[in-house]
Amino acid sequence: MATPRRLLMNPAFSEVFHCTSRCVRRAFLCGWDPASGRDFEHRRLWIDERISELALYFGISVISSSVMSNHFHIILRTEPQWVASLSDAEVARRWLCVFPGPGGRRGHPPEAQAIEDLCLDTKKLALCRSRLSDISWFMRSLNEPIARRANAEDECTGRFWEGRFKCRRLDGDAAILACMIYVDLNPVRAGMATTPESSDFTSGQDRIIANQARRKLAQAPDNPTPAQQIAIEQAKKDAQCDQWLVPFASPESEKGLENADHADHADLGRETNGSYAFLGTNSAPSFLSHMTLESYLELLDWTGRQIHAKKRGVIPAHLRPILERLNLQVDAWVDNVENYDSLFRRLAATLGRLRELAGSLGRSWLHGRAGARRLYTQHA
Repeated sequence: MATPRRLLMNPAFSEVFHCTSRCVRRAFLCGWDPASGRDFEHRRLWIDERISELALYFGISVISSSVMSNHFHIILRTEPQWVASLSDAEVARRWLCVFPGPGGRRGHPPEAQAIEDLCLDTKKLALCRSRLSDISWFMRSLNEPIARRANAEDECTGRFWEGRFKCRRLDGDAAILACMIYVDLNPVRAGMATTPESSDFTSGQDRIIANQARRKLAQAPDNPTPAQQIAIEQAKKDAQCDQWLVPFASPESEKGLENADHADHADLGRETNGSYAFLGTNSAPSFLSHMTLESYLELLDWTGRQIHAKKRGVIPAHLRPILERLNLQVDAWVDNVENYDSLFRRLAATLGRLRELAGSLGRSWLHGRAGARRLYTQHA
């Protein structure tokens, strides 16, 4: 029997989810369609821009995303405790930016009177506050405008998306890391790109571009020539392209995060484009506290080259400890990433966690036991 997603979601705690939406009939409605000869590539940009826009307003952090020709993947982390700390006026402002109502314009600052009116309606405001950290409302706000825009362009009506989005909860850093690599390498697996840096419309590419730009800025001369100044300005722009994503721990803070209690670093968030991306909360593991951005990008690049080359190289010695600390099957890492989407259904977790959660739901088991045995080295 399938497990309803509501039973695996706790709106009071920060949780991470892998969500997927696919175009109706699996048509190429977001890329180049060889059947009709039409190019819908620009719609991938629509989705990419909409995701980064919603990250400004929702109390939901974006960890990874990948927009393909007929579907997209996104990894989201809810931040209900942070939303609970927002003022009533800020909740109203954010909600009205996404759902402006009569007379308002989506994406534009709402009128002061509209904010005041919503604040006076305490019942509706409480509902809006809860929805700002609700995965279903985030996905609804993402999918519906894209569908309307695409149908208007095609001068047709009907479904654009195949159905309601698919959702899988990721329990723990190991599940998050494996899913992130899987999502960022989707274009490589599909033969659309050869390396992560050439994989358009992926969070991995944005992180790589931003990381390279920050390195250039660190090496920029104090008195640049006019030509160098142009390059510096471009680097400044590129360095911001990953600001809508949850940041990794910095090398300086990595040791502190590994040794600190969650309660001690619950406030180590950073404000990014008006939205907070927490490094740790009281209710969930910190975001890949064993890794820095550089080590993640190196693992991503190495894994992508193994998948595209269709041959298995030896995992570099300095990358093995990262996977071993997360109790992942190191020797089968590439195969697990390639098949990650089929390993789990509603919940990606260790065998012990699957048993624990099944017991809390009054069930003897949850789907994913075979996947847990395959991905993790520890079964308990």
